Amino acid sequence: MEFTQKQNIQMIAALLILTVITQAIYTALYVAASDVPRHWLWGLEGLVFVLLCALAGSALVQAKSYALGFSAIFASALLNIVQVGIGLTQFGPFREAAQGVEALAPAAGSVVALSFFIYNAAKILLGLSAVVFGKAISQMGSKAIGNLTLFVGLAAIVTNAIVMMFGRIESIPSGATGVAATLLLAICLLKLRLED
Repeated sequence: MEFTQKQNIQMIAALLILTVITQAIYTALYVAASDVPRHWLWGLEGLVFVLLCALAGSALVQAKSYALGFSAIFASALLNIVQVGIGLTQFGPFREAAQGVEALAPAAGSVVALSFFIYNAAKILLGLSAVVFGKAISQMGSKAIGNLTLFVGLAAIVTNAIVMMFGRIESIPSGATGVAATLLLAICLLKLRLED
C-alpha cells in the first residue's frame, strides 16, 4: 500500500492532533488526581508514535522540500516511543522496588528523570518542525498562523532546552509550549501546499 505525500502529511497532522488530545486527557487525569489507570492511554500514545514514525519517515523520503521538518517529526516520534516504553515498563517496577527498599528511591527517580529528558528532547524536535512549517506557511500567505506557529515553536525549543539542561523546573511551561507547538504544527501541515 502506497500513500501520496499529501495523504502522508494529512495522516501525520491527524496523529499529531491525537497526541495533543491524549496529553490533554493525561493532564486532566493528573490534575484531578484520578485513580483511573493510565496504561491504556500510554499504550495508545505508543501506537500513535509508532505510526507517526513510519508516516514521517515515508514523508521524509518523498519530500522535495521541508526535509528538516519531516526529519524532526520522525526523530521526535522515535524518541517518544522510547519515552512511552520506559513509562509503561519501568515506572511501576521501580516505584514498587523503592517502596520496599528505600535505598532504591534514587534509582526510581533517575528512571523518571530519564523519561522526562527524552520527553523534552522530543518536544524540542517538534518545536523545530513547527518553526520550519510555520515559516513555510507564512511565506505561502498565511502569515498569522505561520508566524504564531514559528513563535510557539521557538518557545518550545527554548523552554524544553532549559528543562533538559537544568532538570525539571515546574515554573517553566515546557510541556505546554511543546503541546501548543504540536497543535499548531498539525494545522500548518494541513494548510501546506506541496510543490509539483
